[in-house]
Amino acid sequence: MNLKACNNFKLFNGKAAEADMKALENACGGHVENDLVRHNQVVFRNGEGALQVFPPLVGILPEARLNLAIYYLRNNQSKQAYEMLKSMDPSSPQEYILKAVTLAMYGQEAELGEVTKQAHQLFQLVGTSASECDTIPGRQCMASCFFLLKQFDDTIIYLKSIKSYCVNQDEFNWNYGIAKAANGEFQDAEESLQAICSDRYRSSYSYKAWLSHCYIMNDKARLAWEQYLQVEGSDDSFSLLILIANECYKTGQYLYAAKAFDVLERIDECADYWDAKRGACIGLFQNIIVGKEPNEHLGEVVSLLRNTNHPQVEYILRVMQKWAKDNGVIPF
Repeated sequence: MNLKACNNFKLFNGKAAEADMKALENACGGHVENDLVRHNQVVFRNGEGALQVFPPLVGILPEARLNLAIYYLRNNQSKQAYEMLKSMDPSSPQEYILKAVTLAMYGQEAELGEVTKQAHQLFQLVGTSASECDTIPGRQCMASCFFLLKQFDDTIIYLKSIKSYCVNQDEFNWNYGIAKAANGEFQDAEESLQAICSDRYRSSYSYKAWLSHCYIMNDKARLAWEQYLQVEGSDDSFSLLILIANECYKTGQYLYAAKAFDVLERIDECADYWDAKRGACIGLFQNIIVGKEPNEHLGEVVSLLRNTNHPQVEYILRVMQKWAKDNGVIPF
């Protein structure tokens, strides 16, 4: 019955497996006191009770060490996962993959190049092996290897080959989206990142920053600005504001560049922020003159300029006011 539960967990989900475990308990007349059963029940319940059940079983059940490492990884505790597996000699493709993932996460988070190098070597070992090279895990390993090497053309080739099997997986869409963005394919990157459902991803700064970058490169600065408004006042808002301000300026989306530099200037009265805001406002004004932006945006430019106490502001406003009067535009 325990073996049947494990099979149903692999084929279906933890709920199906727990139904089998319930039948086992009924057959045994109640609660089953068995290390393997207790271990498996934690796995079927997606790690519930892992820190109580797994640690005493490490050294007794080989799977306990592996599943404890998986629990740590799922809870963003890569150092603890690394400590669990650093001395382990893998003996199966699954163990090689788990150790590689652990090394990759810990190596990148701790900025340990040698650990990250070990990760891509293990990924390559699995991905090029005769038994795994044409499997989905094998191709995922090769994609991960090239991802760590920043060879995104090759990463995309391998991910594309398994996309139809993984298109509903958040982890796949994250890796595919980042690889596409890093390769300059921003429309595909935006679609892949938007397909992610998990709050764990969507609430992270990395997700918001990459998605905002894609929005801006796809001429959708307004959507990037909405990303900022969602996190305004949080620890990550300043970094996102810097990204939006600079990238919108570089791509000529001056309205949102000006908005972002205006907020930055109010946070820190740095001369560089005023210079950038002034440049964005003038750039937007020029686009209004040549018809690339609607006249209504002139009112926003004026409001943003008036937020700054600088002698240049009045001169710029007089120029704008004269043009507005000559062209029948009254934003003031």
